[in-house]
Formats: sequence, structure tokens, C-alpha cells
Amino acid sequence: MELIVVSGLSGAGKSQAASFLEDMGYFVVDNMPASLIPKFAEIAMAGQVQYDKAAVVVDIRGGQTFDGLFAALDSLSGMNCAHKILFMEASVETVVKRYKETRRLHPLAQSSQSLEEAIRREKLILEPVRARAEYIVDTSGLSTAKLRAEILRLFDSRTPQKAMSVSVTSFGFKYGIPLEADLVFDVRFLPNPFYVPELKHHTGLEKPVYDFVFSNRQGEEFMAYLEQLIAFLLPQYVEEGKAALVIAVGCTGGQHRSVAVARALADFIRQKGYETGENHRDMTRAC
Repeated sequence: MELIVVSGLSGAGKSQAASFLEDMGYFVVDNMPASLIPKFAEIAMAGQVQYDKAAVVVDIRGGQTFDGLFAALDSLSGMNCAHKILFMEASVETVVKRYKETRRLHPLAQSSQSLEEAIRREKLILEPVRARAEYIVDTSGLSTAKLRAEILRLFDSRTPQKAMSVSVTSFGFKYGIPLEADLVFDVRFLPNPFYVPELKHHTGLEKPVYDFVFSNRQGEEFMAYLEQLIAFLLPQYVEEGKAALVIAVGCTGGQHRSVAVARALADFIRQKGYETGENHRDMTRAC
């Protein structure tokens, strides 16, 4: 099992880092007492449900000494459990600003004369943990997207395409636009198979309807432009830090044109290497 110990300053982004690790498939436990880490690793490695990747958040909330953490890490070494420390930090000014924005109470606030003093005390207390850390991430100038990209770079062995899942769904405008859609494309301008008697009761997944949608200039040109646009957009969304993208394609009833275009678009995105789901929300509704 691979275990990541997330520690660092309060307000430096530990919770966000843990969330990103969770998105990457890590089993995450927040605010775990250091003494329980070896037992947790033992259970995770030998239990009925094994965790290949796990992360625990250990910080000042568990006490102002970290001798127990170092003892726990030494125990992990004896168990042949690979582990590394990710230390999150930020400038005092940045942490002060974040606490002012969130109006949360710093863990050392009650024993300090000011917020700045509490942060500086915490930095001193955490210095031994920082010195032992394999990874140190300063979030002072990092946006959420850039922080996610850094966590992915450090701990995700997947290709950039695998870092974001894509879902392509077809729908009928008469039934409403999918609420979860990030991008919506209207294909009601394409010739409508609904008005072809032998195609009316078929769907865009069937070859006669599929071929009809793309056997004309509008269908061919639109698909070429759409593929060019999507090929440009997907890497931009990955770089921005988006974990999931929903693309919706709509026609009037969601049975013919949108289905065919969604199928073609999903196939195109899969060829680009992205994990792609496909859904046809209104395809089985009565005409």
C-alpha cells in the first residue's frame, strides 16, 4: 500500500490537497491520531477490502508534538508500508488573509495574542515535520486549479487525459436542458429524420438514421468544426483542473440527430484518450 501523510500549516490547503488525492483514488482519513496510523495501515493492507493508495491528514489539531508521528512512520517502515510526507505551507500574510476571509478560528488562537503569532508558532512547531517531508508545496500564489495540477503532477501516474472524465449526453430540448451540462450544442438545424417515414421510429444509434444525419453537407461540416473545437477545449479544461466535463447535445425530441452526433462525438473523444461516458437521456421517449 502507498500511504501519503498530509501535514502542514492550518490554512495552507491541506483539505484541498486531500480532496484532490481522493479524486485520484486515494482512501483519505482526515485528522487521524498519529498513534492510529500503523493500525490503520495494518487493517488496510490485510483487511477484506485492501486499499492500494491511502492518505491521512495529520496536523496541529492532534497535539503540539510530533514524536508520535515519527514513531508511527518508523513502524510503517518495519511493516514494509511505503509512505511519504506531503507538507503544505504558505506565507504568514497569505494564511492571515485566508483566515480573515473564512472567519475560522486558528487552532492556536486561544493561546496566542494574535492570529499572526498563532501562525508563526505553528510554523515553529511543524518545522521537524517539514524537515522530514519528501514533498513541500507552497500554496501562497497557487489558485485551486494550479494546486490540483501540482498534486496531480506529484502523485498521479495517469496521463493528462486520464485526469479528467468526459460524459457526452444527448437530450431533447422539449424535455429541458440537462442541469449538469458544462457545454451545450444545439443540432436542431440539421435535417430531421423524424420527417422521413422509414426513419421516424428508429434512433440515432441505428445505422440508417446515423448515416442520414451525416450524409449531408451540414452534418459533415458541423462535425468537423465540432471535433476541432472539442480537441482544442479538452486540454484547456485539464490544465484548468477540471475533473469531470459534461457535454450535452440536443435536438427537438432527443431521439435522432442529437443521439447520432453524441455517439460520433463520444467516439472522437475516446480516440483522443479520454475516459468517456455516453448517455442518451430522452432516446427511448415516445415520439
